Amino acid sequence: MLFFIDLLFFSYYFKKIMRFKKVVPSLFLLILFSNCSSGSAIITGQARPAVNPEEVKIYIEPPPQYEIIGLIEASSEVEFSTQAAQDRVIKELKEQAAKIGANGIISLNIDSQGKPMYGFCAGAIFYAGQAETKKGKGQAIYVKTKGE
Repeated sequence: MLFFIDLLFFSYYFKKIMRFKKVVPSLFLLILFSNCSSGSAIITGQARPAVNPEEVKIYIEPPPQYEIIGLIEASSEVEFSTQAAQDRVIKELKEQAAKIGANGIISLNIDSQGKPMYGFCAGAIFYAGQAETKKGKGQAIYVKTKGE
């Protein structure tokens, strides 16, 4: 008789654990995919009216006539693709530059920062990962046209 009671309790808790094992990976994936980019801008020159981020160009060499508007920074967590995180950083840098009226970015620097390994245990399964962050910095500039 005691064996059947133990069996009932075991099956009850086994079902709870199995349900928990289904929820935890889903939550982990939700948190993993919810990472996005963030950024900031510090105005050091004369701010201008905001422009469309698609109009902001990245210059490898400084153009002949430009004015520095400010410093911009952005960061993004790396999920599965380092390239995707870098693309999000560049997009965020362009958005930050556009907010302060810049139409260009110079002195672009993007690097990676690793974080300590993290993990958690759900039932008998251990989930682990190491986070990496892409960070970008640059100078937001206004490139003067020939008529200015």
